[in-house]
Amino acid sequence: MMLLLVLCVPVSADVPPLLPMPQKVSMTDKYVRTDRDVCFTKVDRVEGAEWQDEAYRLIVDKHKVCIYATGDAGMFRAKQTLEQLTAIRKGKKYVPVCDITDWSAFRVRGFMHDIGRSFIPMDELKKEIELLSRFKINVFHWHLTENQAWRLESKLYPMLNAPENMERDKGRYYTLEEAHQLAEFCRKHYVTLIPEIDMPGHSAAFERTFGFGMQTEEGKRIMKDLLAEACDALDVPYIHIGTDEVQFTDSTFVPEMVAFVRSKGKKAISWNPGWHYEKGEIDMTQLWSYRGKAQPGIPAIDCRFHYANHFDNYADLVALFNSRILDQPKGNDDIAGCIVAFWNDRYIDNTRQLLDENNFYPYMLTLAERAWRGGGNCYFNGKGTLLWNDEPEQKAAFAEFENRMLWHKDHTLKGEPFSYCRQTDAQWRITDAFPNEGNLARSFPPEEHLSADGGPKADRTSYEYEGKTYGSGTVTGNGIYLRHVWGTLVPGFYANPEENHTAYATRWVYSKKARTAKLSLEFYNYSRSESDLPPRQGTWDYKGSRAWLNGEEIMPPVWENTNTERSNELPLRNENCVSRPSVEVKLQKGWNKIVLKLPVGKFTSKETRLVKWMFSATLCE
Repeated sequence: MMLLLVLCVPVSADVPPLLPMPQKVSMTDKYVRTDRDVCFTKVDRVEGAEWQDEAYRLIVDKHKVCIYATGDAGMFRAKQTLEQLTAIRKGKKYVPVCDITDWSAFRVRGFMHDIGRSFIPMDELKKEIELLSRFKINVFHWHLTENQAWRLESKLYPMLNAPENMERDKGRYYTLEEAHQLAEFCRKHYVTLIPEIDMPGHSAAFERTFGFGMQTEEGKRIMKDLLAEACDALDVPYIHIGTDEVQFTDSTFVPEMVAFVRSKGKKAISWNPGWHYEKGEIDMTQLWSYRGKAQPGIPAIDCRFHYANHFDNYADLVALFNSRILDQPKGNDDIAGCIVAFWNDRYIDNTRQLLDENNFYPYMLTLAERAWRGGGNCYFNGKGTLLWNDEPEQKAAFAEFENRMLWHKDHTLKGEPFSYCRQTDAQWRITDAFPNEGNLARSFPPEEHLSADGGPKADRTSYEYEGKTYGSGTVTGNGIYLRHVWGTLVPGFYANPEENHTAYATRWVYSKKARTAKLSLEFYNYSRSESDLPPRQGTWDYKGSRAWLNGEEIMPPVWENTNTERSNELPLRNENCVSRPSVEVKLQKGWNKIVLKLPVGKFTSKETRLVKWMFSATLCE
């Protein structure tokens, strides 16, 4: 029997918070010192769990630390939970006395990197896989080929990897040996590697190399050679064959490729929309855009509203936390889970900036929580993008998760890109929108009340303008959509947003003394898949947005990009607030008033393809 030292101290004093939160937790306020090895016991079944391969039970009492699981994957997941529970005090390791029974709600919980467009070094990929496996992320979708470059080595056709046949990060690709090693690395961390060789679309790199397309007879022959190379090098269960965004000229192409992948002992995954499959014709589909449809008898991965390249850092994270995966509380044979996709049509030439721009780790920890736990209170097209003040239970649930996430930002992920600050204490009052008739500079009554005189008690909740009363409402968060990036498909603050209107947002901040603080501010988040023009110098955006603190205007930064023609090949610089220093602002003792002016013209624009009526404002020490 294993003897352990018991200490009567509060668990919360030292024990890290669990993320994702296990399904069933019984925790005490006592520690035991772990001087001996953990005992592992294989069992036929873990009580309550539907997906048995990852299920486990962890029991810590004064005599022993024991893990019970049906197999190695469950043992590995349990060890991650035990590691998160471990506190170190004076060089000694302690864990709380507890009883945890846990299982995954969805069997696919993953992330995708588009390294065809933006090459990411192998060491970085391995680090992300290792770190995210600690949070029970179990799939890495590796999008290896694109119009810009073919990133997987071919020894049969080395010209595919030649710099002259690449448009970005020329000459950078992964050798077959590196790919083999990555598959092994993933397996050791109980992460499934899904390599994607996109076909027959997104194949300009292939066509540049050979001078003909994949859907020709010679193209099909070469594709089978390339698939054989990949299948032989990679010990993985699935090969993703793409099939999205393409006109099919050969009706035999996709069925032939699926049959060939299966002949190599692999299962095939395909995008939906893409080729239309009947049951049995494909092994799994990955749903993209709102048009993606799950089909009975074909397992589906939800990616429909999970393209991080269009997300902002705050409101969409709230939506990801609130959203049910494929609008289901848990998975089943047909609902496999979710992958967050990081696409970058817009070139970003710095890996750390790429991760920051895409809010990589905050999104992945949020997905880890939701996909492991299941549940959620709506789907992405429900009222879950914002923290509504009239929904206290929803706000409290997110605040509890946010606390756990920020702990891991400061500890488990210390030093990694993590551009996220607490937002559950940021309350905004937003007015009804005033009609500006296309004049974005037009002033309205809230601009007559910019100072902090009188504090929040003197704040106005309604205004009279041209014989009409304009009210206001409150909402919490650092990022607020008045109209979402996907229009009314995903709700924002306004139920029926209209063009040519101006809104105002006010936040009160109390400071015990006069001090300097840092404000991170933006009125338009630049998607990583858009060629949008940078703002003109001296402006925040193309909508006429403005900001004041205690009546003093906060001026925009000097924009590093100054191009006047749209281009995906000009890297983003400081357009988004995560890629520029915060603005230093001076807070006065007592109450301080931040006012944002938020005009919008037409919902279409020649400068920015997606007109995002929104703001993101984060005040940090």
